[in-house]
Amino acid sequence: MSPRAAELPSPPVASTPPEASAAALSTRGAVAFVSPALLLIGVFLVFPALWTLYLGITDYRLTGLQAANPQVIGLDNFTSALGDPAFANSLWVTVLYVLGSAVVGQMGLGFALAWVFRRWRGPARSALEVLVITAWIIPSSVVAFLWIAFLDTHHGTLNVALGNADIPWLFSWPLLSIIVFNTWRGTAFSMLLFGGALNTVPPSYLETARLAGASSWQQLRDIVLPSIRGHILTNLLLISLWTFNDFSPYLITAGGPNFATDTLPIYIFRNALVNFQLGYGAAISAILLLINLGIALIYLRLLRART
Repeated sequence: MSPRAAELPSPPVASTPPEASAAALSTRGAVAFVSPALLLIGVFLVFPALWTLYLGITDYRLTGLQAANPQVIGLDNFTSALGDPAFANSLWVTVLYVLGSAVVGQMGLGFALAWVFRRWRGPARSALEVLVITAWIIPSSVVAFLWIAFLDTHHGTLNVALGNADIPWLFSWPLLSIIVFNTWRGTAFSMLLFGGALNTVPPSYLETARLAGASSWQQLRDIVLPSIRGHILTNLLLISLWTFNDFSPYLITAGGPNFATDTLPIYIFRNALVNFQLGYGAAISAILLLINLGIALIYLRLLRART
């Protein structure tokens, strides 16, 4: 090799820009950060949903030949459910239960409490919040036992307070009883959410409206409600879905009397686990999932229209 060839410089080595290295590290970090959450969602949400859809197109049962060798029957379970008067009754009861206890009860009472007590400060407000939250955090089984004791025909607290009236509340007004029960149990969430929402309304808006001669109702209608519309829709979405899938009425009435409180979750439980028709119950669960999806899409569309 000649000296001139030895003096030639070596070709430059390409280097990665610092920005590209940082972007790659950021992408890997983001993937590592969300992977556990995606894994949990896949195992506990996506897979059960897909498995439910599969069971819904089979004649799978918990006992008998269908338990050992289930057959795919297509949409027979879905058509049977949609043509079943018991399913129509459960759907109607569920709609009434959601409208009564979630929309009118929890949201209405929660907003009323938040509005009435919005100016409270100090120990009185803290005591009120503790009392309301206590009803929310007590387990459903305990709350159900308390309401059974409260509404008992012969020795219930309510009948004793009425002078031993012996009114069969759970038999004469079963749907109203579970609506009041769920309203009492779930109002805390709506009250706290609306309490925080009302704090976001600028006091100057209300003061200006008051000086202009607006009544309390006009201030509420024209200023407060439009300002917290997003909070109202969010609250409606959450409590509607929770109530639609609520199984706790079973702890009080078991769906009776005469299927008067037979909500869809109870109807699914009875067909899938009591009557052992797991495929049929899975089909109804898939229908319930579609109903929930429809409710969520409606609320999200309303929220998007707001923005």
